[in-house]
Amino acid sequence: MPPGPEVPVQVWVDGQLFQAEQSLLVEHCDFFRGLFRSGMREARAAEVRLGALSASGFRTALRVLRGERPALAADDELLQAVECAAFLQAPALARFLEHSVTSDNCSLLCDAAAAFGLRDVLHSAALFIRDGSHELVAQLELPEARAYVAALRPSTYVAVSTHTPTPGFLEDASRTMCFLDEEEDAWRTLAALPLEASTLLAGVATLGNKLYIVGGVCGASKEVVELGFCYDPEGGTWCEFPSPHQPRYDMALAGFEGRLYAIGGEFQRTPMSSVECYDPATGCWSFVADLPQPATGVPCAQARGRLFVCLWRPADITAVVEYVVQMDKWLPVAELCRSQSYGHFMVAHRDSLYVVRNGPSDDFLHCAIDCLNLVTGQWTSLPGQFVNSKGALFTSVVRGDTVYTVNRVSTLVYAIEDGTWRLLREKAGFPRPGSLQTFLLRLPPGTTGPVATALPEL
Repeated sequence: MPPGPEVPVQVWVDGQLFQAEQSLLVEHCDFFRGLFRSGMREARAAEVRLGALSASGFRTALRVLRGERPALAADDELLQAVECAAFLQAPALARFLEHSVTSDNCSLLCDAAAAFGLRDVLHSAALFIRDGSHELVAQLELPEARAYVAALRPSTYVAVSTHTPTPGFLEDASRTMCFLDEEEDAWRTLAALPLEASTLLAGVATLGNKLYIVGGVCGASKEVVELGFCYDPEGGTWCEFPSPHQPRYDMALAGFEGRLYAIGGEFQRTPMSSVECYDPATGCWSFVADLPQPATGVPCAQARGRLFVCLWRPADITAVVEYVVQMDKWLPVAELCRSQSYGHFMVAHRDSLYVVRNGPSDDFLHCAIDCLNLVTGQWTSLPGQFVNSKGALFTSVVRGDTVYTVNRVSTLVYAIEDGTWRLLREKAGFPRPGSLQTFLLRLPPGTTGPVATALPEL
């Protein structure tokens, strides 16, 4: 006979009764796993009393464990959730809190995580504060939280332009990564690219504060570079790692949940839908679920611990889909009808995805930006048009509540506020020609390098 339905566990918290599946509690909470394996009377009776927690915090925990994404706006809700994550030893709830950090709650979460010993939440909140304004640090109350933030390094805006292997020009000064020295308002050379590496049509992404390059091409026949390359800023060193099983270029590369994802791309002039996942711990690639359609150069962004890509479909449809690791599936999120144009990019901030594209009639100097609210599922268009000279907006990187963009003329920093991007300040432009890929890295203290100068025109 098949097993009958699971009898729920009755959990009393702060005078309120909750019913929850024992399998759910055992899977996600070390506290309940130990309890039910101990053979204690409470476990045998399938009734548990938790006097140390609040009913609101436990309710939040159950919702998160069941796959919901509750909005925790009030300070009490956040504090109770932190307390619950620590007491129940619930990693899923802790990860939810990590991905809930904003400028509105980072100081509160940092203090609370320090007090309750939630190391990963403390680290995420502290990194956000380190990249933000001095006011965020001033809001911290616990000395240990302030000390933790002070010991961290801020993230730095880094750029690499399009290059292919140049065996005849081993000292090619253009084959370098550069970083923005904001204090001196100058781009400085960080490291030279490996001689065999190509960033032309390559996937470039960061994971664990390391930079990965996968799948660049060289030559008119678009021969795919056979190896991947990883840069570690701690020692300023490069190492090689295997390429995906399927040779590919013009893919999206994303560092997500401890792994790299090579998404779509092209090989022998044929677009692909296959997706591969690389685990740095094992050094192995494996195939995961295909994209819903073949796609090259797909925009990719992460919001609230979720991975999204943007696809073009016939009849001027922009489709956003999400990869769900636990299900190994790509799920539809939203669609928008907009005339397609040259250029396509996407970044995320809080609960919003910003899809950036060139303006009407392939206007190369301006961009239109559409915003998808992931909570409501509604699209809005940001007012006005944004200058996109030399593709600057396609280099957008979000840091805290700001967006960095760069071209050869200037680096522009926008503040994300009141439903739009407001120009905040202007810095030096990137002095090298070619299209750019940009990212954030946390560089060792005192990192410096020669100022990147413009190269002579050929």
